[in-house]
Amino acid sequence: MSFESDPPLAGRVAVITGVSRRKGIGFAIAGRLAAMGASLFLQHHAPSDAEQPWGAESIDEVMEALTMKLAASARLEHAEFDFTRSDAPRQLIDSARSALGHLDVLVCNHARSGGDGPLAQMTAERLDEHWQVNTRSTLLATQRFADQHDGRRGGRVIWLTSGQTQGPMSGEIAYATSKAALAGITSSVADDVIDRGILLNTVNPGPVNTGYLDGEMTDRPSEVLESVLARCPTGRFGEPDDPARLIAWLVSDEGRWMVGQVLNTEGGFLRW
Repeated sequence: MSFESDPPLAGRVAVITGVSRRKGIGFAIAGRLAAMGASLFLQHHAPSDAEQPWGAESIDEVMEALTMKLAASARLEHAEFDFTRSDAPRQLIDSARSALGHLDVLVCNHARSGGDGPLAQMTAERLDEHWQVNTRSTLLATQRFADQHDGRRGGRVIWLTSGQTQGPMSGEIAYATSKAALAGITSSVADDVIDRGILLNTVNPGPVNTGYLDGEMTDRPSEVLESVLARCPTGRFGEPDDPARLIAWLVSDEGRWMVGQVLNTEGGFLRW
């Protein structure tokens, strides 16, 4: 990506959560925004990756790879925060502001998945764990971000959901509930923060392979993977850069007329 003049996010600061793996959507988003000139504050929580079949990566190596993508004079800082803690969203925003100054962009890419099941297997603990990480932390981080925003041009918030309003996810009730709440509240929070110069939208990236759809690492039966792939009319799963391109556009000045929308970028995925 090259620009004849200043890159479109030059001088702006973006906070992106859930950046800990090079195959992840967060990494792709961070790479895009770095190439567009933004300075980055990145959140990660490697212990959650370590619990998954694909495992955790070296955070230092991930950050080194992203540092190489930065435009001249842009900076990258990062820190680990556990969003099961109620004070973590505030600490995230305060730490980012302390490190890099005024914050222009917040992308809530993090998610808790796994340890889930159908309705018959739900417990209060499972529901609470997903709510804390996926929903509560996103709302509280957005609240704190809005508090520090001074109304200057370019205020953006992006939430990520997973298409719960597009079709059933009956085997992931806790996850689907926590993410559907974000889709459902998008227009209300967008209306709340627009008076402070912030445009909020939510993105559903569709079936993106961040490693969990690889045969040797997946936690899903092969017949499920085959069924999902058969309903992808492009003949492939999504790649992390697919939603990252949309998010990069939304946080740029080119996306300034999009407000309060839940955008499904699924490559024509057929849910039925």
